[in-house]
Amino acid sequence: MGIPLISDKSEIARIKTHIEGLDEVMQGGIPKGNVTLLSGVSGTMKSSLAFSILYYNCLEKRNGVYLSLEQSYISLLNHMVNLDIDLSKINLVITTDLSKLENRAKEATNSSKGTLFLIDLAALRKEVRDTKTGERGNWLNVIKNIVRKVKTQIELDLFALDSMSALYVLSDLENPRTDLFHLFEFFRDEGVTSFFISEMPLDRSRYGEFDVEDYLSDGIIFVDRTEKYRKVVRSVAIIKMRATDCDLDIYTLEFENGKFKAVYGGQPPLV
Repeated sequence: MGIPLISDKSEIARIKTHIEGLDEVMQGGIPKGNVTLLSGVSGTMKSSLAFSILYYNCLEKRNGVYLSLEQSYISLLNHMVNLDIDLSKINLVITTDLSKLENRAKEATNSSKGTLFLIDLAALRKEVRDTKTGERGNWLNVIKNIVRKVKTQIELDLFALDSMSALYVLSDLENPRTDLFHLFEFFRDEGVTSFFISEMPLDRSRYGEFDVEDYLSDGIIFVDRTEKYRKVVRSVAIIKMRATDCDLDIYTLEFENGKFKAVYGGQPPLV
């Protein structure tokens, strides 16, 4: 499948982030099939942002996979409910056993709602043990197999990995640049719009641990926080987005009534 060749920019299909004020300044959203880094230091709501993007696309009857390597599904969902995300509006499929994933995906074809598959760390550990590679193994293939299993039964539009840092801890990457190139190319070839959460160092010196993630990805959405006068202000900026004419302003990132908003672009953060 992959990303199609176009003859006019109006032919580019786009996936909305549903961050109010941000889609409007990048031609309506992220090009379908792009690989995007959600990069930022700790405490910038990267996981919440990724889940929100998938959730609101599921409301439009798209299907997504959220793969958590760090946070249990109970912890993640409790957090989403606390943020006023109404999970009853989508078909939420919680998966802790990858051997049942294809059947769960097949069942989802009967739903009138968009489906969000939430897969947690325990399921991945079981998959790795089954391949007899030990706790540290080829997790990149595990991720690819998850996508393939879902796509055998149902159309898959979006994917989110939380997080790259956890993947690196659990994996043996002999050549990070080559390994990540093939991982990102896999998602492009499958036509799945994907988001990879990347933890930045506190000095904000790079967007990924190996300093190649930014080059290999199609886009970078950078979220940050500013601490001043006893208040934390979050911000969001588009660092790059291929095949997109986008505004590179820094916007204040707000969350209200279950939705993210990008406001006050080009102005100093409000404190």
